[in-house]
Amino acid sequence: MKKNVCLILCLLLPCLVAMAQSDPVLMCINGRDVLRSEFEQACRQEYMMSRFRPDASVDSLVAHFVDFKLRAIAAEDAGLDTLPPFKDAIHSYRQNLLRLYLTDTDALERSARTRYDRMKSGRCAGQVQVCHVFKYLPQNIPAHALREAEAHMDSIYTALEQGASFDVCVERFSDEKQAFWVSWLQMPTEFEDTVFSLPVGQYSRPFFTPQGIHIVKVLERKELPPFDEIKDELIHQQTQERGGMEAVENVVERLKKAYNYTPDLAALTELRRQGHTARTLFTLADASYTGADFARFAQAHPQGMDRQLHDFVLKSVLDYEDRYIEQRIPAFRGQLQAYRDSLLEHGIREREVHGRLTDSLLHAYFELHRTHYDWSQPRYQGIVVHAATKRIAKQVRKFLKNLPQTEWEQAVRLTFHADDRTEVEAEYRIYAPGDNAYVDEKIFDKGKATPLVSHPFTVVMGSKISGPLDYQEVLLPLQQDVSAYLERQWMGRLRAVS
Repeated sequence: MKKNVCLILCLLLPCLVAMAQSDPVLMCINGRDVLRSEFEQACRQEYMMSRFRPDASVDSLVAHFVDFKLRAIAAEDAGLDTLPPFKDAIHSYRQNLLRLYLTDTDALERSARTRYDRMKSGRCAGQVQVCHVFKYLPQNIPAHALREAEAHMDSIYTALEQGASFDVCVERFSDEKQAFWVSWLQMPTEFEDTVFSLPVGQYSRPFFTPQGIHIVKVLERKELPPFDEIKDELIHQQTQERGGMEAVENVVERLKKAYNYTPDLAALTELRRQGHTARTLFTLADASYTGADFARFAQAHPQGMDRQLHDFVLKSVLDYEDRYIEQRIPAFRGQLQAYRDSLLEHGIREREVHGRLTDSLLHAYFELHRTHYDWSQPRYQGIVVHAATKRIAKQVRKFLKNLPQTEWEQAVRLTFHADDRTEVEAEYRIYAPGDNAYVDEKIFDKGKATPLVSHPFTVVMGSKISGPLDYQEVLLPLQQDVSAYLERQWMGRLRAVS
């Protein structure tokens, strides 16, 4: 029975993020239980990547998943999951995935929108094109060199004030001579504050940034792009500046409720008064966090008590979620498992299929299935020779009859020359209909070719062929066919033992 894939997914993927959702075993493959969330995640991923036709049946969807799991299990049996590159890739993916789950993306977007509105209403809206007289200054520059650089830039500024050309000063004195566009959040704050405060055509007094000392001139302005175009950049910038703490703390507050965070007010008061306590400070679900735990944290994070306690609670909640998120959120577990299986499946496929595509196998397969690669129309393998005279054309034809075809082109070019004048023009190749007007006329009976003015006598010699003569001519489709053949054989073995 055929069903629309969208309908299938609506039935299979109701609400993966529900905290209390049951996650039963859906099937068993080679002794491995497969949970419903894992199958649902795989279906979602395959659908999102458009690997299923709109009229795909439920049976085909399940069969595709089973084959995928058989390959992933084979990779496990081969030990691919124990290799360091695999472990590193899984760890990195899990950290990034966890970061997404532990971030309130709505809060980040709201904050980005607030910043955008502030930019749009303020003087830092849009972009400015600038050029500058710039002197790079290393971080460890000696004091005397710094004073010299500052005095030199002051003298340039004085010259500008007296009518010197800014462009000439840039050309003569600047370490950066090209004009460039500046957007907010792109350059150091000192630079942006200066350039966005200048009207077009004006230049600044000398000022310092972490890179060096500048005198900047504003050449042109552009409006601020729409919010959607720079939203991701704004979110990244505020995350870099503040670590995305507001968004993380919103998540932590929700997790406190989920894990029944219960502080012991008496213990917390004792800690604040005495600086230490042996009592339990708070609990999360079945875990207790004591004054001793806090002391170890505080030793590694020297700051004020209130800040230490705040960060200790935050880290404890996030660490607890890190340990139990797979159990709490089936969707997280499903995404991680899907990525893990994809890595395993890719690795074992490389070994069992692509790694076996040797030249000898490709050649043997081509010889056994040569007719499969025949062209829809015959082609012509031969030479087209344009001769300067009719006599030379006859000589060429007679000369080539006694030589192998592969030597024709070189032999003609070496033989038929006179006093640095080329008596012939020749090309040897395989011609499809439409490739060469002379072959079309003389071999395929199509059209009428116009003789060349300088070489009006044409000789066409060779033979029709129905398909490629060597597997290298069809290497890409041949590799695809052999890969499919190897995979069929391999999957047959996997299914036989499952």
